[in-house]
Amino acid sequence: MTQGGYANSSGGALEKAVIGALTSKGFQLVSFGNWQAHPERYAEELLLRNAPYQTIYRHPGHTEFLLVSRKHAMRIRIECKWQQTAGSVDEKFPYLYLNAVEAMPENDIIIVVDGGGYKKGALDWLKDAAREKRYMGEAEKTIRVMSLAEFLTWANTAFR
Repeated sequence: MTQGGYANSSGGALEKAVIGALTSKGFQLVSFGNWQAHPERYAEELLLRNAPYQTIYRHPGHTEFLLVSRKHAMRIRIECKWQQTAGSVDEKFPYLYLNAVEAMPENDIIIVVDGGGYKKGALDWLKDAAREKRYMGEAEKTIRVMSLAEFLTWANTAFR
């Protein structure tokens, strides 16, 4: 398997863990496109896959999930990043962060980052930027950076 193929497979495992955590809490997994075409067919507790937005470069972008909960009054965009070995995912953290701040329409964003293969300081930079709100966006946003374990704890607490 190529390094890129291995990275995609590992990232897929992270996404499956997020799906498992949220579907076990009653969320229905649906592709964003199917939901958008026929919203009346689906429940009100949704995990929408492949959620689109327009990036800071004004190109089409997608995040892995958009969680929509009427019961909990939540609309949370969820981005998943896995890096187990040295690679370029961590070099994309500033771009991801700026998209979260300036381009993603939701005010609540979770970035699930795991794998441990980041350059020293990269994950700390992303967490610090999110915590300190070092941005110039107009709307106040909550951007949380979590490991998979932290995300599972959050889901267990948020959806008791």
